[in-house]
Amino acid sequence: MAYQHTIRNKVYSFRDLKDVMAKATPFRTGDALAGICADSYEERVAAQMTLADIPLKNFLNEALVPYEDDEVTRLIIDSHDAAAFEPISHLTIGELRDWLLSDEADGKILEGLKWAITPEMTAAVSKLMRNQDLIAVAKKCAVITRFRNTIGLRGHFSTRLQPNHPTDDPKGIAASMIDGLLYGSGDAVIGINPATDSPAAVTNLLNLIDTLRLQFDIPTQSCVLSHVTTTIGLINSGAPVDLCFQSIAGTQKSNASFGIDLKILDEAYDATLSLNRGTVGNNVMYFETGQGSALSANAHHGIDQQTCEARAYAVARKYNPLLVNTVVGFIGPEYLYDGKQIIRAALEDHFCGKLLGLPMGVDVCYTNHAEADSDDMDNLLTLLGVAGCNFVMGIPGSDDIMLSYQSTSFHDALYLRKVLGLRPAPEFAAWLLKQGITDVQGKLAHTQNMSKLIEHLF
Repeated sequence: MAYQHTIRNKVYSFRDLKDVMAKATPFRTGDALAGICADSYEERVAAQMTLADIPLKNFLNEALVPYEDDEVTRLIIDSHDAAAFEPISHLTIGELRDWLLSDEADGKILEGLKWAITPEMTAAVSKLMRNQDLIAVAKKCAVITRFRNTIGLRGHFSTRLQPNHPTDDPKGIAASMIDGLLYGSGDAVIGINPATDSPAAVTNLLNLIDTLRLQFDIPTQSCVLSHVTTTIGLINSGAPVDLCFQSIAGTQKSNASFGIDLKILDEAYDATLSLNRGTVGNNVMYFETGQGSALSANAHHGIDQQTCEARAYAVARKYNPLLVNTVVGFIGPEYLYDGKQIIRAALEDHFCGKLLGLPMGVDVCYTNHAEADSDDMDNLLTLLGVAGCNFVMGIPGSDDIMLSYQSTSFHDALYLRKVLGLRPAPEFAAWLLKQGITDVQGKLAHTQNMSKLIEHLF
């Protein structure tokens, strides 16, 4: 279906919904690279005004990728809750924006709509929102998940302790884990990106984390971020797998570039569930995403990168994940050029994920060749804390020495918890107090009170 809008006697025409969506998107380099962005600011405004008048029902009748060609499209359409959609089915995208910002649309009501609003609808409405709108609506959505602790409760903020090492050296990784724990990091997960995907190497890392966890009775979960097929093999061999990880994207073709499809994810989900290693819940999947992944695989079908990202969340929510993490600035400036674009993309991703019922975290990060710096990341971290983000990364010195990018440090999480009055997951907070790492107010204890933890390990 073609669309058009007139501004000052000039008619702007858009060939279909996909074209309107792409040209309504706030500027970013990935869409320019793909040749699908608006040619001018005025055309972008025309596209946004056009998009505002498009009924939500159009998104159910005009698939951006044909139903018969793409299993992600089939998943989105087949899982749509028509009954839950009925109360908002008369709205346009612009009216949906206004309603989401109203007091009527509280957290309970939004939770009931997570299977009624499609990823494309969330992407569309985000294109009409200011940053503060994205923050205000996301703040309403509390998404709570559980494995060995409870993540996402209001008033709480978690971190993934990321002790990566360029050679997977056990002593280097162990030192980073202890460092992070002493700063109160690691309640979302202790998660390692392995330098190699070999089953033996991944098993060694899993055993390393599990030994530490059992020795100190730490109420958290572990994950070595190997390919899902490697993890399935490790589960079958009896390795101590808590969470199953996989990078995912928003089209069947882009997921194929990762070596996965929904059938493989079904198998991984069932296998991980069968281990029954959780104590307070059974959310066992960990997914990572990022704007630009479909474009980098030449698998975007002409869809803007932010909408492709939102479609990836349809894949994630199928498996009731414990954690979903948009690694927002990792792919590089070819997709998100500078701090302004990274901040905007992160707020979009967090908003869309939360509206779709996902436990969203954000890797507040940038590569060294992007036009961004730590001040940009401080701003984004603070905005995400206000928006109710579930977790961020915790990396020694904020510098990942294996993946070679800049993220958030253990101190950054302490800053956010302090200025916003947030605590770690309650079970983990109780453990930190018991170990003498924090006091009853949640403040870090003096280092001399932590010596027993270090002595036990070394």
